[in-house]
This record gives sequence, C-alpha cells and structure tokens, in this order.
Amino acid sequence: MPPDPKIADSAPNAPQLTPYDEQHAVTYMRLLDAEADNADWREVARIVLGIDPTLDPDRARRTFESHLARAKWAARQGFRHLLQRGWPKSEE
Repeated sequence: MPPDPKIADSAPNAPQLTPYDEQHAVTYMRLLDAEADNADWREVARIVLGIDPTLDPDRARRTFESHLARAKWAARQGFRHLLQRGWPKSEE
C-alpha cells in the first residue's frame, strides 16, 4: 500500500471493500480516531485528508464527510469482507 495514497473527493459507495478502501485503511482509522477524540472536522481535513478548509471549504467538508461515512461502514461491515478473503498482500 502506498504510504500516502491520493485522496479522492468522494470515497467509494460500493457494497464491498474496494482497492481504494484497502489503500486508505489507515486514513479511515485516523478519521475514526479523530472522531472519537471530538476533533474539529477542519483540522482533520487539513491533517488527515490534506485539504485546506480555508481555501476550499465545500470540497473539504464533502470529502471529510464522505470518507468518515465510509470509514464507519468499513468498521461496521467492511471487515467481514476482509475475513472472507483476507487482507491484500503487499507488493514488494
């Protein structure tokens, strides 16, 4: 998995884990941790997603909300897909 995969404006909405989800597993965990800490979404957008909310507030908010929703889905349901097929092997 790339260390800092590119963040799309919108996270996937597929009923199963996608390659994008697998590449962004760490991003999703960071989003969930930030939510648990009650971090301000603007700070999370800047630090975790790499989007400056002062320069592009609408995009930052949409991207944050989309990825947080996907992170929650992955935590609740997506893990089942991993158990069924296993975590992807890293390409070395």
